[in-house]
Amino acid sequence: MLFSSLPERVKVYEVGPRDGLQNEDQVVPTDAKRRFVQALARAGLPLVEATSFVHPKWVPQLADAAALLADLEPIDGVRFPVLVPNAKGLERALEAGVDSIAVFVAASESFSRKNTNASLAETFARVRPLIAEAKAAGLWVRAYLSVCWGCPYEGPIAPETVAELSETLISDGAEELSLGDTIGIADPTGVERVLSAVAARVPLEQIALHFHDTRGTALANVLAGLQLGVTTYDASAGGLGGCPYAPGASGNLATEDLLYLLAGLGIETGVDLAAVRAATLELAQVIGRPAPSRYAAAGPWEPLGAVE
Repeated sequence: MLFSSLPERVKVYEVGPRDGLQNEDQVVPTDAKRRFVQALARAGLPLVEATSFVHPKWVPQLADAAALLADLEPIDGVRFPVLVPNAKGLERALEAGVDSIAVFVAASESFSRKNTNASLAETFARVRPLIAEAKAAGLWVRAYLSVCWGCPYEGPIAPETVAELSETLISDGAEELSLGDTIGIADPTGVERVLSAVAARVPLEQIALHFHDTRGTALANVLAGLQLGVTTYDASAGGLGGCPYAPGASGNLATEDLLYLLAGLGIETGVDLAAVRAATLELAQVIGRPAPSRYAAAGPWEPLGAVE
C-alpha cells in the first residue's frame, strides 16, 4: 500500500484564535472570540491556542487576552495555551491562571531583529528564564522556531542551523517545538532535509510542524512530515492568519483541509471536521468575509479513504 508507513494517530494543534486572528484589521468582539475558542475545543481539538499576552500596542486585536480567558469554560482533555513574548507577558498569563504557554524564537538573525527588535542571543537570553519560570510554576511549555526553511531577509536557512537551535530550545526545557515555514516556501524535499538534521539532535516525538500554504505546498509538506514520522501539526481554523512581520506570509494551513487529508489517509485525530467547519463559518460571518479554507468553502464530503 502506498501510504502503509504513516502514523495511526496525529495531534492537531489549533492556532486560529491567536495566529489566525492577530492579522485581522477589524477588531473581533471578545464574545465572538470566546465562542470560536470554545467551539474548536468542543470539536475535539486537544490544544487551542487562545490568545497572546503581547503588548496591546503591537497586536491590538489581542488586547482582550485576560478578559477572554476569564470566562473560558474548561473542557476535560483540552489545553488553552497562550503566547508570551517576555517576562511581563508571562506575569499576566500566570495572573490569568493559564496552565500552558508558548514562546517564540527565529531561526535567522535578521528576522529576529525585525520581529522582536533583538538579536538571537538576546532573544534566547529572554526566552530561557521564561521557560524555567513557567516550568517551575507547573506549566506545559511549547516553543516556536520561525523561518525554518527560509527568511524574507536572509533567504534559505541551513538545516543544521535549525537543528542546533531546536536542540537548544529542547535543552532549555521546551516540551514541544514547532518548526515554522513562516513565509510558505518549503517543499517536501526541504522538509526531509530539515527533519533529517533535526532528528539527529531532537526526538521527532517533540517536534510539531507549522506550514503556511502561501505557495500551495502545505498539504504536500504535511504528507512528507507524516512519512518521516512527525505526529503533531499546527493549523488554523478557516486558514486564517499569517505573520505580520513576514512579507507575503499569508495562508496558514487550514484546520479543515488538514483534517480532510488525515481522514482520507485513515489517520485518527479525534476531531469532528464538521464541527470545525461550523466554527469557521460562524466566525466568517463576524469578520465579514469568507475564510480561505478550501474545505470550508467547498462544503462537506466524506474523504474517500475513510469510506469502507
